[in-house]
Amino acid sequence: MTAMDLKLIKMVSDHYWVKSDTVVDKLSYKGRTFYNKYEKVNKPLNQSVINQHIKGEITVAHSLINARDKVENIVIDYNGRDPQRFYHKAQLLLREEGYINFTAFETKTTGHLHLYIHKGHTTLQEAYQLGKLLSMKLAAKMPKQWRVFPTQELPLEYNILNIPKEVYAKERGASWSKHM
Repeated sequence: MTAMDLKLIKMVSDHYWVKSDTVVDKLSYKGRTFYNKYEKVNKPLNQSVINQHIKGEITVAHSLINARDKVENIVIDYNGRDPQRFYHKAQLLLREEGYINFTAFETKTTGHLHLYIHKGHTTLQEAYQLGKLLSMKLAAKMPKQWRVFPTQELPLEYNILNIPKEVYAKERGASWSKHM
C-alpha cells in the first residue's frame, strides 16, 4: 500500500490509536460495559507509524470522527465470507444512490473489507443517518454481515478502524456518472 492510497481515506491524522495486549480502560455506555484495548496517542499519524503497522510491528487504528464532530468517510466493515459478491452489490447500490467516490480496502483478516465512502465534511448526525440508510438498503439485497461506522451504538472511542493493508478496488467519479 502506498501513501497515495492512504490519502484517499482522508484520515484524522492529529492522533492515532495503538492496540495493546492488555485492557487499557473500562467504559460504560448505554448500559453496556466496554473494555478498550486501544490506547490513544496524541501525536500526529505519520508515515513511519503507518510503515510499522504495515510491517506488522504494531497495530494502528485511526479515528473516523474529528475534533469538530465532522466525518470524512462512512465506512462499511464487511466481515462475511464472500467479499466479491458484497463489493459488487455495494458498488451497484452506491452508484444508484449517487456516490461516485468510494474505495474498498482489504484488512489483515482474509476476506474482510473496509468500504470507505468518501462523503466529505459531514456532520456526525448526518453520518449516522446515512450509515443506517445504506445498511438498510444493503440488508434488503443480501444477508447482513457488516457494521457501519460511525455508529451511535458504540462510544466515540470505538468509532475507530485499523488502518487497512491493501486496496481491494476503488471508484473515482466514473464517466457514466454524468448520465445520471
